[in-house]
Amino acid sequence: MTVAQQTPSRHESQKPMLAPRNGRWSGFRHLLGARMLELKREKEVVFWVFVFPLLLALGLGFAFRNKPADRTTIAILAGPNAAHILELVQSSPQKHAIRAEIVDDFQAAKGLRLGKYDLIVEPIASDKVQYHYDPARPESVQSHIEVDDALETAAGRKDVLTTSVIVSSEPGSRYIDFLIPGLLGMNLMNSGMWGIGFALVDMRQRKLLKRFVATPMRRSDFLMALASSRLILMVIEVALLLGFGILMFHMRVLGSFSTIILLGALGAISFGGLGLLTASRAQKIESVSGLINIVMMPMWILSGVFFSYERFPATVQTFIKLLPLTALNDALRATILEGSSLVSQTGRISVLVAWGAVSFLLALRWFRWT
Repeated sequence: MTVAQQTPSRHESQKPMLAPRNGRWSGFRHLLGARMLELKREKEVVFWVFVFPLLLALGLGFAFRNKPADRTTIAILAGPNAAHILELVQSSPQKHAIRAEIVDDFQAAKGLRLGKYDLIVEPIASDKVQYHYDPARPESVQSHIEVDDALETAAGRKDVLTTSVIVSSEPGSRYIDFLIPGLLGMNLMNSGMWGIGFALVDMRQRKLLKRFVATPMRRSDFLMALASSRLILMVIEVALLLGFGILMFHMRVLGSFSTIILLGALGAISFGGLGLLTASRAQKIESVSGLINIVMMPMWILSGVFFSYERFPATVQTFIKLLPLTALNDALRATILEGSSLVSQTGRISVLVAWGAVSFLLALRWFRWT
């Protein structure tokens, strides 16, 4: 090769070297795309995030679906007047709602203790009975009321007041309508905390975070890509669970879908911040699993996922309303079931924003990359 061939020409040497124009957000886009591909390959993540909530809603929806009232089961203690009491029960207007049988003392006591019987009726005389029931069991208390009313009516009691009953079971007042927003909030919490907290510690344990830091990658891009992946999954979660409730259980959504998506995004960001905080210092999977469970367990129980937190004492409810899952569930239920506007949710949104902001700030300050 000659010297002329080795030496670049004058015009070639004067050409400026052009840097690749990837743009400020190129790293973020690549990290987000890589994260979504990772989630796609993890079949167990797809199951727990998308399939499991639908199965849970399906099972609980059918378990608590609208159905005829259960018949109350009573035991009449054997004795001289047992047959007379049984005849009164069978001749009462409520006979179709009561199943009665004559048994001895031992069988009756055992049956009440094990839940076979809701009530024990002990005939004292032909016109006098004594009830045995468990006040801690709602079905036992209800059985006492129904059986007493049936016996009194069959014995000749006349009602002085004429009454009528209108049964109402409209969409919006059923248990499944209460359940779906709660499951949606719980799923956003689970996916946000496990999807970020568990993933970060797994990367730290496998020394992947250390390798990421050694590249020209912006650390903020990495954390934003991780949080953004949860927002993308959030949209799919909301659409699947709400669509399932509408198609399967004829659930009515009275509020705006854009408001629901925005609330879901706030919830995902808030719980993403908590997940980031729990994973900021943890070195092992066992450590972050324990921390995540400690954070989530009180909210599973207190925040009204499966039953209303109004059952707790009033002094505890003030603390419960400050939990992020409670704020999210209340906001979702108000929007979906009542059609409330976003402006009316200011207090609950403030709770979510506060939890998310404080968690992110603390996590970014304490986060360790190695």
